[in-house]
Amino acid sequence: MINELKFLDKANSYFTIGDYDEALFLYSQLSQAFPDNKEYLLYSILCDFGFDDHEKAQSLFDYFAISKKKDFNASLKYVEDIIKAYDGDIEEMTKLMDDMSTQAQERLEAIKYEDFNALVKSRGSFRTAYEDIMFSTKVAINSKEQFFDFLEKLIDNDFYSTAYKYLDGYNDFFTYDTKIDDYYKILESKNIDNINK
Repeated sequence: MINELKFLDKANSYFTIGDYDEALFLYSQLSQAFPDNKEYLLYSILCDFGFDDHEKAQSLFDYFAISKKKDFNASLKYVEDIIKAYDGDIEEMTKLMDDMSTQAQERLEAIKYEDFNALVKSRGSFRTAYEDIMFSTKVAINSKEQFFDFLEKLIDNDFYSTAYKYLDGYNDFFTYDTKIDDYYKILESKNIDNINK
């Protein structure tokens, strides 16, 4: 019998660094050992998705990892629906677009950091507020202080792959700041810690 938690931690760590081959191998073993566990099958599908669209796979992974704690079945269905839509299921795509437009009416593609913080306050937590916008809206960062504050909150709330994306995206702006390296080390240590469990 395989060590379920150890395999899952390793697989998740490989996934977050984009090593989909290794992650898929471990998720497949978990699926074979625990065939009734729908989560492991979903992770395998997300690996396959990641080969084609790394960014969206990472976002879906982050979304599921956080939202499954509130409502596992609803989160599972939502991610499966999105994957089906990207696979060219026109009916699913139409339904998903209708759902998203209903939920995201009058939402802009980018939100100022000040407005995002107001959303955090109104929603009661960073995690809830970020889940509300993560698929439809980017957070517009205007200063180094905002950038580092946002990164710390992403990391504190387990949005590791999203934190990587923001680090990579803003790296050129803050190249000479040693804190950039510190954040990369923090993220790498979290992945290394998970792989070595």
